[in-house]
Amino acid sequence: MRHLLLLLLALPSCGRLAEVGKAPSFSPADETFQYHAMYALPIPENLGNPGPTAGSSLWAGDRASLLGDRRASRRGDILTVAIEIDDRAEISNSTGRSRSGGESLGLPSFFGIPQRIDRHLPDGASMEDAVSTSSSSSYSGDGSVRRKEKLTLRVAATVVEELPNGVLRIQGQQEVRVNYELRELVVTGYVRPGDISRQNEITYDKIAEARISYGGRGQITDVQQPRYGQQVADIILPF
Repeated sequence: MRHLLLLLLALPSCGRLAEVGKAPSFSPADETFQYHAMYALPIPENLGNPGPTAGSSLWAGDRASLLGDRRASRRGDILTVAIEIDDRAEISNSTGRSRSGGESLGLPSFFGIPQRIDRHLPDGASMEDAVSTSSSSSYSGDGSVRRKEKLTLRVAATVVEELPNGVLRIQGQQEVRVNYELRELVVTGYVRPGDISRQNEITYDKIAEARISYGGRGQITDVQQPRYGQQVADIILPF
């Protein structure tokens, strides 16, 4: 039983042991949506009717002409995503509450009944001041949030799908390896063709359902992460 337990604990680290002394490997580029989108055959334009400007006219309207629209508009096209995030948030709240109350009840004279009761009460007790209560409570709380994020990046993304309403789904991935540390940038979301600029660029704030991930993996990132045992202990231990 003890050997089985040791084997189960060692299984998660077996894959990482194979990476000792090696640089982190890149993600396969031929298993992404971008790869399949760019290798898909496009729909022929002006099929069967090339039109009068299909020859060598200067005013031809196709994408390869001088005045053609080179913005991404169909599956497999590439566009540039400009990510310039400079967000700041500062929230401060303060609350306070206090309450006090007092009650007093006495029966100094009522047909001589209080005086008769006083003779049977202990010394110092009297119906003249039968009940006296007081209470007080107070509460105060303070809270503040301060956050600052700044990120400036540019990445090429690929149109991986054209939705029925004309919206384009894009996905871009960029990996840069420096020594034994791999930095990865992933961008996905939905864009309108009209929001793409003439320079074939779009800013991140015009991407619906945007998912932007900027992280890394390698020796430095591995050292900064807590060990598996510590992560499990943080979840299980109630104190």
